[in-house]
Amino acid sequence: MLIGYVSDERYLALADVLVEFERDGRSVAVVRSTPRGGIYADLEAGRYRVTLVKPGYGAKLIDLELDGAHMHQLRLLSDHLLGYMWPRWVRAGERAEFRVHSVAPYRLSLWRYGRSQEWVRLLGWFDEHGPLATMQVTPDGDYTQIGVQWNRRGYGSSPHHSQLAEAPTRSGLYYLHAENERGEFFSFPWVVAPAKPTAPIAVLASTNTWNAYNNFGGRSNYINAAGLPNVPIVNARLELPRYQDGTFSEWGAVQDNAFPPLSFERPEPGNVVPRGTQPTDPIAGRLASSLAPAEWRLLAWLEREAFDYDYYAEAQLHNGTLDLDAYQVLIISVHPEYWTRPMYELVREWADRGGRLMYLGGNGLNCEVEFPTRSAMRCKTHLRAEGGALGMHDPNDPQRYYESRFHRTVAPEASLLGVVTTETGIMTAAPYQVRCADHWVFRGTGLPDGAIFGTASLHERCNGGASGHETDKLSPHAPPGSIVLAKGLNPDDGGAEMVYHERSGGGAVFSVGSITYVSSLLVDDVISRITRNVLERFLRHEA
Repeated sequence: MLIGYVSDERYLALADVLVEFERDGRSVAVVRSTPRGGIYADLEAGRYRVTLVKPGYGAKLIDLELDGAHMHQLRLLSDHLLGYMWPRWVRAGERAEFRVHSVAPYRLSLWRYGRSQEWVRLLGWFDEHGPLATMQVTPDGDYTQIGVQWNRRGYGSSPHHSQLAEAPTRSGLYYLHAENERGEFFSFPWVVAPAKPTAPIAVLASTNTWNAYNNFGGRSNYINAAGLPNVPIVNARLELPRYQDGTFSEWGAVQDNAFPPLSFERPEPGNVVPRGTQPTDPIAGRLASSLAPAEWRLLAWLEREAFDYDYYAEAQLHNGTLDLDAYQVLIISVHPEYWTRPMYELVREWADRGGRLMYLGGNGLNCEVEFPTRSAMRCKTHLRAEGGALGMHDPNDPQRYYESRFHRTVAPEASLLGVVTTETGIMTAAPYQVRCADHWVFRGTGLPDGAIFGTASLHERCNGGASGHETDKLSPHAPPGSIVLAKGLNPDDGGAEMVYHERSGGGAVFSVGSITYVSSLLVDDVISRITRNVLERFLRHEA
């Protein structure tokens, strides 16, 4: 009888797992999983205590009700060091729990990621006395929807097992550094907002995007977005539709206009920053260049240039913790792709009454999400019809717009940003070329029309310049008076268009339309000067 399948945290099938079934206090069967992770045993229906053991993975004891009809998805967790904070975002002075998985005693320290990795304090060593007591286990089934639920088993209410840290009084991006006696290292972010506004600039961390790209547990908004397959993966290239079918779209795979939830309560390997990294170091890896490690470069630049800022998570904009009217400037950066409808409406209304928005990213505000619970988000899948910024265009047009996943009843993202993502230029990078040299944004650069800038970049995934990875262009739905200041020199006319516009209520928006832009801030003098010109003018509240 097929009992079910066993897989790891990536939903990869685990072969040769030793599985013992016990009933009424005695062992009744011992089997091993197949190459596909299948568990077969000749057992009667009923309740069993099941033990699963495989070298390199944490052993697990569970109770299963076998009825011959229900197939169980059993999950084991590898021995790699992992961790995350919950809540992931707090206000200064609030406490959060650090949830760490380690099979060896580990040391935990707190760092602030500003102009450099700045030591804050040591949180201590943790081993909880017993063997493997800091080893966590994950739930069975699809825990991308409910979270990994660490620290909920075996800790009780003893104060000796408290694993809480108090947020520092200074707002910013913080990281926890975990390192254990096996020599492993893992770092994970913590967003600390101010207890009350302290600066004229608010910077928004793209925490929804971090979660959308996180496939810990086997799902993200890009891998198995509609749900885990019934059988664990053995070879992704041979089994996942995205690799087998060139026309496959995760966004067309469900019918209810929303994917299953993605929990924030999971480790984020894509946000790891290696120990000792400096902000001027190249950004290695595939995900890091569009997530928190890249956004850190913006914070490092702000501090290098002596601009004070407060830092917030996107959920804190959604729930009102971030009071936009307390700030002169809001900065969103790198890849702020996933927004809720209230987030969009709050920022648009604030800009219409005089707020100044700096969009230093690419492919932003493209997908609508909702928060069904405090700890999870759902990505909407419905596509906007004619009239949206990414409306229906000729599919043979190489400049066609991406199909927006933002709700059709909301004003198009281009009506706020002035730009919108198109397919051309994707996965390439290049410098910008000046198109409007007499505009104040180029003050002090000495650049004439046609001059090239933005050649240096820390972005290793798409190296080549400040216009890249995914690029936005001026939209037909941009506000009247939108000006194209510069355009990237990416192939096939796919360069990002740097756009500025003023709003009727006195507000203004500056958009760069490029994911790689922030990766050039610290190493390209012209990119730095342009950004400083905009920020200084916005702080003076000049049009």
